[in-house]
Amino acid sequence: MSVFDYFRRVSQWKVQKVQDFLENEKPEDYILLDVRQPDEYEQSHLPGAKLIPVGELPDRVRELDPKKTTITY
Repeated sequence: MSVFDYFRRVSQWKVQKVQDFLENEKPEDYILLDVRQPDEYEQSHLPGAKLIPVGELPDRVRELDPKKTTITY
């Protein structure tokens, strides 16, 4: 399985669309993925975000559930 099997192409969402999605969906139904570096994550991150730095993503992609919507920032 490739890292690309976990993602499907979507258009970029504007901030308001992400806010609406997060307000209307249950946290257990999606993954909020922070791909920044650990020091950036520690300084500030969205509540409930999972940290997987972008450079580690190919090795850690199995930590994600491909059946859930993943919002990446």
